[in-house]
Amino acid sequence: MASDQPIRAANKQREIPQAPTPQNTPASNAPINSRAQQPGLTSLKEEADLDKATAASVLAQNPKVLSMIQNKLGGLVGQSSGYIEGLPANVRRRVAGLKGVQKEHGKLETQFQEEVLELEKKYFAKFTPLYEKRSAIVNGKSEPSDAEIKAGEKPEEEEDGKGATIKTEPQEDEDNTPMVGIPEFWLSAMKNEPSLAGMITEADEAALRNLLDVRMEYLDKPGFRLIFEFSDNEFFTNKDLRKSYFYQEETGYGGDFVYDHAEGDKIDWKADKDLTVRIETKKQRNKNTKQTRTIKKSVPCDSFFNFFSPPKPPKEEDEEDAAEDIEERLELDYSLGEDIKEKLIPRAIDWFTGEALQFEQLPDDDDLEGEFEDEDDEDEDDLDEDHDEDDSEEEVDGAGRSAKQDTAECKQS
Repeated sequence: MASDQPIRAANKQREIPQAPTPQNTPASNAPINSRAQQPGLTSLKEEADLDKATAASVLAQNPKVLSMIQNKLGGLVGQSSGYIEGLPANVRRRVAGLKGVQKEHGKLETQFQEEVLELEKKYFAKFTPLYEKRSAIVNGKSEPSDAEIKAGEKPEEEEDGKGATIKTEPQEDEDNTPMVGIPEFWLSAMKNEPSLAGMITEADEAALRNLLDVRMEYLDKPGFRLIFEFSDNEFFTNKDLRKSYFYQEETGYGGDFVYDHAEGDKIDWKADKDLTVRIETKKQRNKNTKQTRTIKKSVPCDSFFNFFSPPKPPKEEDEEDAAEDIEERLELDYSLGEDIKEKLIPRAIDWFTGEALQFEQLPDDDDLEGEFEDEDDEDEDDLDEDHDEDDSEEEVDGAGRSAKQDTAECKQS
């Protein structure tokens, strides 16, 4: 009969640990120290979170290791798990047969997309006279017919808050100055289209007021071209600014055309009128003569006209982060081109009046939280910029070197 007390070894000098057996295991539970706690779900979760944080910290400190792991995992995508190869031979034959059926389906998908493109071209030819009529009205070359005006007018009778009908009277022009066409038609339409509005700066507006027409045309091979027609202006000499979007020769997985790259016209800017750069002025003072000189340099800046200088596809030698950034810019650039082709050009009058916005799915407030920062942070950034401007006045010696450069050279010697 087993004792309630644990069995002790006879030789205390040699205490050899024994595996638990029915003979040496105490009948009663071992006493639990009051300070010890049995691990619960909360503590286990905290340990797991700690392990994840530690792993993330280690990977953050070793970007090469992280990159290697990502490449390894990326290389596993699409690889066979061995399941298909382990199937019986007759089942594998059926799987191969289904792949053959799927290839026939892929051919039909490609044929479908090609026919859809031809259908788009067919109806685009019917739309073109309407676009030409729109351009003539916008630029004051012709007036709409009475039938067109009647079809486009809103009902004169509207209901008031009590359900009674009230008649609206047309408002008279404050001055009798004749106005040609519809001024700033395309600028207003573009500023109402969400994806384009964020690209247009205040400086761009002066140039876009000269925009006469926006149209598109299909290329001989899969792709399309956007054409922006301008009147004579003070900014550039181009009459038209064009941008072409090209698709790849082979279609994608579902038969869709796959975007490849875009090419834009070079803008012939007039002197000191380039809207895609800003001029930064920096003063330097000669430490010997105390004379100051002003240095000016051009720095790229945000502008709608950067649209005509699309990003180039990434090269094999580009680093992974740089390649991902280029891919994102390519995707954004193509999305903008599609918005102009599919939204702005077909329904320009609805964007001009703003009516198209009611059919546009705008982002939720939660999606916009990350795009804004507190005003306090902006004030701090402004203070930092002010300090940078104060430090920009440097002393230079007779050789044209600044005092900061001279100090750096002394440290290296």
